[in-house]
Amino acid sequence: MPNSAIGNTSIKSLPRTAISCVAALLFVLPALSAGQNPLLPAPREAHFTGETVLPETVAVSVPGHDAEDEFAARDLEEAIKQAPRAKAEAAGFRIVLLRAGSAEGKALLAKRRLAFDAPMEAEGYMLAIEPHEAFIIAATGAGVFYGVQTMKQLLPPAGAKPVLPTGTVRDWPAMKYRGIHDDLSRGPFPTLEFMKHQMRVFASFKINIYSPYFEHTLFYPNQPMAAPPGSALTPGDVQELVRYAGQYHITVVPEQEAFGHLHQVLKYDLYQDVAETPHGQVLAPGQSGTLPLIKDWFTEIAQEFPSPFLHIGADETFDLGAGRTRLQVKVKGYGPVYVDFLKQIHDELAPLHRRLLFWGDIGGADPAAVAGLPKDMIAVPWNYWDMTGFDKMIEPFAKAGMETWVAPGDANWKQVYPVAKTAFGNIQGFIRDGQRMGSTGALTTVWNDDGEGLFNEDWYSLLFGAVAAWQPGESSILAYQDAYGRIFHGDLSGKVNDAEKELMAAHEALGKAGIGMESDGIFWLDPWSRQGQAVSAKLLPLAPELRLHAERAIVLLAEARRANPALKEADALTAMDLGARRLDLIGMKFELAQEIIDGYAEALARQHDKAHSTETQNTLDEISSMFGRCQDLRDAYSAVKGEYSQVWLGENRPYWLNNVTVRYDLQIELWQRRGDRFDEAIQDFYSGRDLPSAAALGMPPASPGASK
Repeated sequence: MPNSAIGNTSIKSLPRTAISCVAALLFVLPALSAGQNPLLPAPREAHFTGETVLPETVAVSVPGHDAEDEFAARDLEEAIKQAPRAKAEAAGFRIVLLRAGSAEGKALLAKRRLAFDAPMEAEGYMLAIEPHEAFIIAATGAGVFYGVQTMKQLLPPAGAKPVLPTGTVRDWPAMKYRGIHDDLSRGPFPTLEFMKHQMRVFASFKINIYSPYFEHTLFYPNQPMAAPPGSALTPGDVQELVRYAGQYHITVVPEQEAFGHLHQVLKYDLYQDVAETPHGQVLAPGQSGTLPLIKDWFTEIAQEFPSPFLHIGADETFDLGAGRTRLQVKVKGYGPVYVDFLKQIHDELAPLHRRLLFWGDIGGADPAAVAGLPKDMIAVPWNYWDMTGFDKMIEPFAKAGMETWVAPGDANWKQVYPVAKTAFGNIQGFIRDGQRMGSTGALTTVWNDDGEGLFNEDWYSLLFGAVAAWQPGESSILAYQDAYGRIFHGDLSGKVNDAEKELMAAHEALGKAGIGMESDGIFWLDPWSRQGQAVSAKLLPLAPELRLHAERAIVLLAEARRANPALKEADALTAMDLGARRLDLIGMKFELAQEIIDGYAEALARQHDKAHSTETQNTLDEISSMFGRCQDLRDAYSAVKGEYSQVWLGENRPYWLNNVTVRYDLQIELWQRRGDRFDEAIQDFYSGRDLPSAAALGMPPASPGASK
C-alpha cells in the first residue's frame, strides 16, 4: 500500500507490548521534565516512560489512505525534516496514523488495553510512542491532525539531542470551539501569505475557529464604495483562505459589523439614509434601506464562507437613540429597541441557514431584555481586562437558554507591545469561568484600535487563549510561560521566555507610574507639552527601571538568536525586539528631554561665568551636536521607524503604513528642528550674544535646583 513517507521502512506487524492508560494527570520522569519536554496545550493524560533515539530514516504512513490523514502525514513529515536525527542509527522509525474504527486501530487499542472514550470521538486522539515506532489513533480527521500536532511538539528542536520520549498520550479538548478573533479593519491588513502562516500556527495549537473582523474591509461587489483599495479581502482571497484553513481543520467565521462600529461605511453619503446620526457609527433600525443592506452583505458572505456561523457584531451601539431612533428609544427603552433590531436581522438572514453570533453587550446593558432574543443565536460576552467576576457576563444568556462563547482579550490595543500580565489573567479567568458555566467556545481577541498593531507581537499572550480553551479548568500561566519559548520558537536556552518576562516587567514599571495612558500614547507624547510634563513628573523616577528591563530583553533576544540561528518564528522575534526598543525609547525620551531642560538651565545660569566656559560649552554640546540629546532622540525614532516598517511589511499589505510612519516622521522632524534651534542659539552665544530663555526655545522650566 502506498505511504506518505520520509524513509522507506515498511509497515511491520503491530507490537504486542501492552501499555495501560492512565488517570487524567501528567506523569513525566526526571529525564523528561516539564521544562525539557513541555506540551502546549498540555494533554489530558500523558505517561512517559523513557526515551528512544530518533534515527535518520523515519517513515510516516496512513494505512487507511484518508485524504485528511494524508495531509496530516505531510504536515508531520515537514516537521521531521527540521528535527535532529541520529545518522549512526541503522534501524528506522515508523509513525502510523490510524482511525479508531479501522481494523488496525481496533486491534492496536485492544492489544494495549487503551480506552477511546466518547468525549474523544470528535477531536480526541491517542498517541503511543515505542522504541522503534509510534501510533496516532483517532476517530476523525481532526483527531488525527491534533495527534500529529502533539507528536510534532515531542520531536527534538534544533540543537537538542535526537531523542523522543516513549509512552502514551490520551487527549481531547475542553471546549468545542477554540478561536482567534482578528481585527482587520483598524489599520493593518495582512497579506494572504501571512494569513496562511497564521492558520498553520493556530492549527498547531489546536485552534479550530478563525474569525476575521470586518467593518469595511471585506469587498462586496454590490457595495464597492467602502472597501479601501489595496486593503480588502476579495472573493478570490476568501476562497483561497477558506480552502487553506480547511486543510488545517479551521473554520473561518467572518464577523461583519451589522449594527455599530460602521463609521467607515457611514462616512460616505451613499449611506446617509441608513445612518442613525450623520456620518456616525450606528445603522438606524427602521429605515427602509437598513435591512436590505445587511441582507446584501451577508448573502454575499454566505456564498463565500461555508461556515455554519456568521458573526453580526452588534457591540458598542452607543449612538442608538441619539438620532433617527431617539423617540423609539425614549418610549420603549434602549434594550427593547436593540433586541428588536437583532430579531429583525435574525429573521432577515434566516434563509441563509446559519447560526448568528453577536457580542453580548446587552447582557450588561439590559439583562431583562435578553429573554427576547432568538434562542438559536449565540451570545459572545466579552471582557478584556478583569481577572475575576465573569459569571455576571454569561448568566443572562445562560438563564435564557442561549449558547455562549466567551471572548477575552490579547491586551495589545494602543500598546507598543501587548500587556501580557493583563492578557494572561483575563484569558485564564474568563475561559475558566466560561467552561464552568457551560460556554461551548472561546474567542481570544486582537484589536488594533489605533491602527498600529502588529500581529507578530501578539503570539505570546494570544496563544495562551488557545491553550486555555483546550485544557479543562484553570490553565496555569506559569506552566505556559515556561513552555512557550521551546514550543513556539524552539529555544532551549530559556532566554526567549526570560525576554518576554523582562517586557512584562517593563510594562509593570510603566504601570507603577500611574499615568493612566496606554503606552502608545506615551510613546508619541511630546515630553515638553503640558500633558507631557505631567507624565514626566510621574514617569522619570521609574524610567531607569523601565529601560533596564527593556534593554535586558533586547540583549536576551540577541543572545538566543546568536546561540541558535535556527530558532523558529524569526519574524516574531524581530517584532519582540521592536516592542522592547519602543518601550526603551519611552524611557529614553523622558530622560533625555529632562536632561536637555536641566542642562540648558545650567548653561543659562553660568553663561557669563568665564571660569566655567568649558563646562558651559560641553553642556550645550550635549544638548545639540553630533552626539547631542536632540540628535539622540531623532536617531532613535528614525531607527525604530525602520524596524517598525520592516515588521509591518513582513505581515501586512502597505495600506495604512503611511498613517503610522508619518507619526515617526513628525517626531524625527520635531527633534531635528529643536536641534537646529539650539544650534542657532549656541552659535549666537559663541558670537557674543546671550543665550535665549528656555521659553523662547520652547522648553518648560527646569526642575528646582537644576542650575546649581
